[in-house]
Amino acid sequence: MSTIIEGINEKDVDLNVLAKELKTKLACGGTVKDKRIELQGDHREKILEILAKMGYEVENIDIR
Repeated sequence: MSTIIEGINEKDVDLNVLAKELKTKLACGGTVKDKRIELQGDHREKILEILAKMGYEVENIDIR
C-alpha cells in the first residue's frame, strides 16, 4: 500500500523537499514521481492534518 499526493504546484513548492519532510514526520520511505509524492504505507488520514498545519490548502490536494 502506498499513499499518493497530487495537486501541489511544483512551481510553488519543491516537491523533493516536501517529500523529505513528510517522510521524516511519518517515519516512512517514499519518492517524487511524475509531479506527485508517493509515500510507503497508508497515511491518508495523517497527511491532510500535516499539510494543513504546514499551511497548504488541502481542498486542492488529492490524496489516494
